[in-house]
Amino acid sequence: MRGGPSVLGIVLAGGEGKRLLPLTADRAKPAVTFGGTYRLVDFALSNLVNGDILRICVLTQYKSHSLDRHVTTTWRMSSLLGNYVTPVPAQQRLGPRWYSGSADAILQSLNLVHDEQPDYIAVFGADHVYRMDPRQMLAQHIESGAGVTVAGIRVPRKEASSFGVIMPARNGTRIDAFLEKPTDPPPLPGTPNQVFASMGNYLFTTKVLVDALQTDAEDAGSAHDMGGSIVPMLTERGVAQVYDFDGNHVPGETDRDHGYWRDVGTLDAYYDAHMDLISDTPVFNLDNRRWPIYTHPGQLPPAKFCAGGIAAESIVSPGCVIRGQVTRSVLSPGVVVEDGAVVQGSVLHDNVRVGRGAVVRGAVLDKNVEVPVGATIGVNPGRDAELYTVSKGGVIALGKGQAVH
Repeated sequence: MRGGPSVLGIVLAGGEGKRLLPLTADRAKPAVTFGGTYRLVDFALSNLVNGDILRICVLTQYKSHSLDRHVTTTWRMSSLLGNYVTPVPAQQRLGPRWYSGSADAILQSLNLVHDEQPDYIAVFGADHVYRMDPRQMLAQHIESGAGVTVAGIRVPRKEASSFGVIMPARNGTRIDAFLEKPTDPPPLPGTPNQVFASMGNYLFTTKVLVDALQTDAEDAGSAHDMGGSIVPMLTERGVAQVYDFDGNHVPGETDRDHGYWRDVGTLDAYYDAHMDLISDTPVFNLDNRRWPIYTHPGQLPPAKFCAGGIAAESIVSPGCVIRGQVTRSVLSPGVVVEDGAVVQGSVLHDNVRVGRGAVVRGAVLDKNVEVPVGATIGVNPGRDAELYTVSKGGVIALGKGQAVH
């Protein structure tokens, strides 16, 4: 941001993602494939880059190899202008220990802040699906003089127990209280059925963040978490503000996908977010060329439909070969659906092969899964529950290369 305030982006990508098993059995959650060709981390990075935050550190820890490789090979910025996106693995700079929380991850990586000396720091989560212009949030943060600004999204009050809940002051944007996953939170003033949920995106004035991290590090009882520790601390000091995500507008958005944000931390949420992509007027439109989501396209031929193969209300990525029938599904690169096979309401990752006459319904199949000739998934619920992971909502999930019986 030449001529304006300097902003360092920090993307928190070190979580285990246990609720998304088996998709996270062999990779970090931000590296999980989404929408055919993307990784979850691409959404946060695209928003930052589209918003002119061009110096970004991605903090990684658990099972980070594929994530590190993706960031390194895909997110190459102009070194001539000093811009970069770089993965930063846990370095144990403060002793022989791993990160004990998201705040501790930044504390152990403060060398990045000292090297860059930014005016502000944007701390974004790495595993949400949305579009957002961070410049609008930054403008409010600077104007308000806040120490931290927390992006908030309005959600039904009955869903509050899944989020950190922001209680704003009645006459402004100052945060009065920050409640971590409360069972009975007070509603928003004037909207009794809604609360402000934290999106996991924060803008800090640099000195405020550094001081808060150092204070938190001295508290042996702290969880050392950004939402659970740092934001409540700054709320008590009266320097925390909320930014209403509903007021954020990006070029090319539609009325239908304005304000879209999904935490895809469970199999059901992950599956539902994919179903949001596929209609003629999608709830979340991937084809917004004025605010693109970037990724590495790979070197594959166009998708091919042959032997009477068809696909309807689906996303079909490059390298796919469709000889059977595909409906309401998302297919990643290299998927093959053979003659007579049927794929319905499913998400198939890279190089999945569905054999001749096989049936796949309501399933998420990780990369390299091979469905044998005539096999079925999603046809016999009792049998599926014995053999595979089945979510509360009934989504059947198979991990990378898992055998189909």
